[in-house]
Amino acid sequence: MKQWLVGLFCVLMACVAAANDLSAVRQRAEASMLITGTVVVKPDGSVGSYAIDRADKLPPVVIQVIRQNVPDWKFQFEDKQAAAVKASMSLRIIARRIDDQHDSVSISAAQFAEEHQAPGETISYKTRAQPVYPQESLDAGATGTVYLLLRVGRDGLVKDAAAQQVNLTVYASDRKMKSLRNDLAKAALKAARRWTFNIPTTGKHVADNYWLASIPVNFSINNMGIERRYGNWQGYIPGPHELIPWLSDKKLFSQAADAIPDDSIYQINQDLQLATPLSGT
Repeated sequence: MKQWLVGLFCVLMACVAAANDLSAVRQRAEASMLITGTVVVKPDGSVGSYAIDRADKLPPVVIQVIRQNVPDWKFQFEDKQAAAVKASMSLRIIARRIDDQHDSVSISAAQFAEEHQAPGETISYKTRAQPVYPQESLDAGATGTVYLLLRVGRDGLVKDAAAQQVNLTVYASDRKMKSLRNDLAKAALKAARRWTFNIPTTGKHVADNYWLASIPVNFSINNMGIERRYGNWQGYIPGPHELIPWLSDKKLFSQAADAIPDDSIYQINQDLQLATPLSGT
């Protein structure tokens, strides 16, 4: 296994000394980074070109994985296009341990949004109360990210809210980690249910009955926001992907929650969708 990945997982595991089975936790540990950029999609759905932000800051293996996969992607549009479309994109690059000698690096998730949207085409925050750090997690020194899915009504209020996934940047026993994930999720949901939003005032989705939004909420002991340097790997223990009872559109269960940049809102009913697998190497 590459030395940089071994070191990263060792740092992660030094955070909380409470695991019952170190080897089992090591097998589940992951490292990832979130990369941003743009992609130009031709009317037929093929990739015309793409650009990665601050490519000089990225490890060569990440550039290689992107180069091997992005040009072969195919997209589908909600409506027929007469011209190429430029979209912002965010990619979650993930490194997983296979065994002591091997690891894999791949694109695990992606989100896209058409650029140059007019003001008012998507929802935006009106009020946003910060979550209170929950006591159990505070006492345990637990940090992590809660990926929320919200349903926003036409009055700008949150009608439904759920935690799609909670990734911890510390480890403990499975039982303790489940409790910590629930603790962080409850705190994030309690705050999110008080948020209010400006709803779209123009565009294709202005008359929708509601809007779905994916939003990450970060918890860290020092500053209520996990520091994420662009181009650096972050180690964590991934939580399970939770099913959401009130989400009726089954195809949305496959939406990637963890490809959303911090402090941003991803409105799920975007018109540009990837139609081919993300793949990896």
